[in-house]
Amino acid sequence: MTGTVYKSTGSWYTVKTNNGKVYECRIKGKFRIKGIKSTNPVAVGDLVDFKLETKNDQETGVIEYIHERHNYIIRKSVNLSKQTHIIASNVDVVFLLITLNNPTTFTTFIDRFLVTAEAYGIKAVLLFNKIDTYNEDELLEIKYLAAIYRKIGYECIGISAKTGKNVDKVKAIMKNKVSMFSGHSGVGKSTLVNTIAPGLSLKTAEISDQHQQGLHTTTFAEMFDLNFDAKIIDTPGIKGFGVVDMDKEELGDYFPEFFELKSDCKFNNCLHINEPKCAVKEALDNEEIAWSRYKSYLQILEGEEEHYRKNNYDDE
Repeated sequence: MTGTVYKSTGSWYTVKTNNGKVYECRIKGKFRIKGIKSTNPVAVGDLVDFKLETKNDQETGVIEYIHERHNYIIRKSVNLSKQTHIIASNVDVVFLLITLNNPTTFTTFIDRFLVTAEAYGIKAVLLFNKIDTYNEDELLEIKYLAAIYRKIGYECIGISAKTGKNVDKVKAIMKNKVSMFSGHSGVGKSTLVNTIAPGLSLKTAEISDQHQQGLHTTTFAEMFDLNFDAKIIDTPGIKGFGVVDMDKEELGDYFPEFFELKSDCKFNNCLHINEPKCAVKEALDNEEIAWSRYKSYLQILEGEEEHYRKNNYDDE
């Protein structure tokens, strides 16, 4: 039998077949997926083959084969630096929820996320949430941020998950697709999902005043069918998004505005740091490229994601 993994709890997987039947499945033995050192061999969104077995009058499945993934989004494992955790696979579009404060989403986080989405071929859309709570100056800051990313080619939408503002635009993008929502805990992922699909009644968390960060409500990723021909994968809140298995020479390719200028650099393997006649540095000096983006590029290039992960990455 073939089905799609809708939920993973570490050892058991909820698999749904095309005819709508749901089975609880486990894996037999060890899966070795080429090129991925992963803490979870089967991820939400995977298309799998499984066989049924009956024990004590209970019918369960045993996953025997994982179909090739079109793409996947990963993050570094909290404790095992050389391993990764696949958050979701076969994703059509990933929405990154961004808040100016309460909690703050920094541009370094946004850029790491976008680099990862670019590297794995997943369309990314930026949602600037809680716009109903910002004053005039804060709204100007949001517009400035959105302008940076729109210029690069990313779709940016100002929304309010609480009031429903522009949620219809989000739903239009989601139609006939598998979507994922991500961002720090407390940015309003669950609230937005509940606005889009009230019947799901996902848990929401208040912001902790002491730490200014969200209280975790989602432990495992889970996929849901929505009533407008869309699927959504709900994921745990994350503080950091590690960039893994990426050569220094290819990092610039995942910054679209750098990649566009790459052919104008004097050297084919230009890292856009101190090389002469670098088109990226020239564009930066001419304010055609945002300094925040270049700063993020340097941080990733210099391996600061390792430092970032060790200090801020674990979900506490």
